[in-house]
Amino acid sequence: MPRYSIEEILHPWSKRIRPYPPGKPIEEVERELGRTAIKLASNENPLGPSPKALEAIQKSLAGIHRYPDGAGHYLRRRLAELHELDMDQIILGAGSTDLIELAAKTFLNAGDEGITSESAFYIYRLAIEGMGAGLALAPMRDMRFDLAAIARAVTPRTKVIYLGNPNNPTGTMFTASELDRFLDAIPSRLLVVLDEAYYDYVGRPDYSHSLKYVHEGRNVLVLRTFSKVHGLAGLRIGYGSGHGELIAALNRVRSPFNANMLAQAAALAALDDREHVLGSVESNARGMKFLTEELALTGVRYTPSVGNFLLVDTGRDCEEDFVRLLHEGVIVRPMKLYGFPAAIRVTVGLEREIEQFLEALRHIAAAPVKAGKN
Repeated sequence: MPRYSIEEILHPWSKRIRPYPPGKPIEEVERELGRTAIKLASNENPLGPSPKALEAIQKSLAGIHRYPDGAGHYLRRRLAELHELDMDQIILGAGSTDLIELAAKTFLNAGDEGITSESAFYIYRLAIEGMGAGLALAPMRDMRFDLAAIARAVTPRTKVIYLGNPNNPTGTMFTASELDRFLDAIPSRLLVVLDEAYYDYVGRPDYSHSLKYVHEGRNVLVLRTFSKVHGLAGLRIGYGSGHGELIAALNRVRSPFNANMLAQAAALAALDDREHVLGSVESNARGMKFLTEELALTGVRYTPSVGNFLLVDTGRDCEEDFVRLLHEGVIVRPMKLYGFPAAIRVTVGLEREIEQFLEALRHIAAAPVKAGKN
């Protein structure tokens, strides 16, 4: 049997997709450099997971030869209690990225269209393009989602709109009243996927009342995750809230057992550890204050953020800065992919990690640029 090129059976649109580049694992960097490093690249919680979550994982280990509860009954029941929803209004995912993709799989086909912002979380774009749908990118305004521009971009082909609030990588947000006006301005048939991964870090009273839309039965899928403030990124567990008909549609397409046993147990325990959540939020607020004040003193520009990360504009090539910081033992994310060729994204770490980053940043800024580059 002759072997044909895989290109012959690929969907035409898949050839245009640029894969998402994950950050380098800290273990790989340390092996390459032969030294310890700090990772400030993936917006992880530097305090780690809740001790209660770790205890729940330990208790669940003996049962990992069994498949997990495919319905996620106990975790969904607890989430429904917390948010005053019915259980059939909650769906679990392998992180919120799983649900971002699931929304596209459920509602988009070739010939349809999805909309997001040009500098939004890259997975939104991949979810839309992965289904062969047309991608519309609205420009940002003042480093924020321009909801009015997104509303103007809606066409009869539009089915799904992805919004990040706060937005990754800018750390900016739109207000509850702005979202109210946006939802009133667009056709009610559209699905709005509202990604609130950094919800817990936002302390502003005008931020979000997204679950109100779920109670009202609007076509809004609210996504939250245990990867950030709860410190469970490695377990891949998140959830979505929406009206019952929407969740039922997603469940028809959802992969069975997409939320593993250890993740469900850890998430359930983490929900009841408010002390850990509050400590993580307070630690982030202190770290953000320290980081921004130090950057301001040295004249380095940044975008004010309500999340647990900061978009830092060094004025230099971000890919070169990434490599130079890597050799200083500091892992950050270059932001060229997001349209910021002179910016890096930095997670707010512990104070000692922030100090190490600042020292490394000062060091590479003072170092002479190698000859031979134009």
